[in-house]
Amino acid sequence: MHLKRGLGPGKISMIRVIIEREIAEGLEQFYQSAIVDLLGVMASAPGYLSGESLVEIHRPNRYVVITRWSSEEAWQSWFYSSERQELLSAIRPFLQQDEKITLLEQLIYDRVATSGSSN
Repeated sequence: MHLKRGLGPGKISMIRVIIEREIAEGLEQFYQSAIVDLLGVMASAPGYLSGESLVEIHRPNRYVVITRWSSEEAWQSWFYSSERQELLSAIRPFLQQDEKITLLEQLIYDRVATSGSSN
């Protein structure tokens, strides 16, 4: 087996974005109400493919949003958009610290023929 990043040079590669947020204790319900607008607007952003919002079972003030985007460029366009910045300002008061964002690219697994093998 051989690992390759993405789809190769010059090809569009879908990415996943993980956003982690820790909410001040006692403000979870306010956060949940405010995040509905942000998620709704994000869902109509160009390049947005899908997403889900999760809460940690044993730390109910820790939220994780996992989204899929058609490309890093699509994500960056949304990330820096005035719509996101405006909606983020509505949830910022509930955050204990800045959100943590991780961008992930899919690894492609290829079978690599070795000498002497018959594939």
